[in-house]
Amino acid sequence: MKIAPIIAVIFLLNTGININEAYSKNITSTDSNCLIREIKIGLLYHDPDHLWSQQRKEDGLDLNFETVFAKPSIEKLKGKLMPNFGVSINTSGDTSKLYGGIIWEHIFNQNIFLNLGIGAAVHNGELETDDNNKKELGSRILFRIPIEIGYILDDHHRISLAFDHVSNAWLANENEGLDTIGLRYGYVF
Repeated sequence: MKIAPIIAVIFLLNTGININEAYSKNITSTDSNCLIREIKIGLLYHDPDHLWSQQRKEDGLDLNFETVFAKPSIEKLKGKLMPNFGVSINTSGDTSKLYGGIIWEHIFNQNIFLNLGIGAAVHNGELETDDNNKKELGSRILFRIPIEIGYILDDHHRISLAFDHVSNAWLANENEGLDTIGLRYGYVF
């Protein structure tokens, strides 16, 4: 768990540098020079019962920070594919993760958006354990599937309900998987 705060600080410092560059150049999300499209922060309920992973074993809330990049992006199926990178830090000392992947975003009627994605996550949780309060994730690198639905408040501000699931897809003997669900705020450049 000691590495998670270090990763978060590096992530935030890197993000802060990019944000300052964007402000100093007065870049918007429609500007072809903008690298970052959106910054998201959130509070996620860690390992809830009765979702994809079924049984709750771990506790706490996750502090979530994510960057969605404007480049490269591809328009497909009435939406846009964009790369993302983020971190979720568990406040109770349970599993934290660093992740990245691709999200597809579709905007309905200019106010509601849906994000679906696929990617990978690296975590600091248990691979195998006898502790009934820890998930057995089986592999250090996991597949990640995010789903997010939200409301666009204006050109720059969004709120959303976000869910993600990580697991090794039964490529290892242990595969309890881990879910998070919660609220996020996004700032679009």
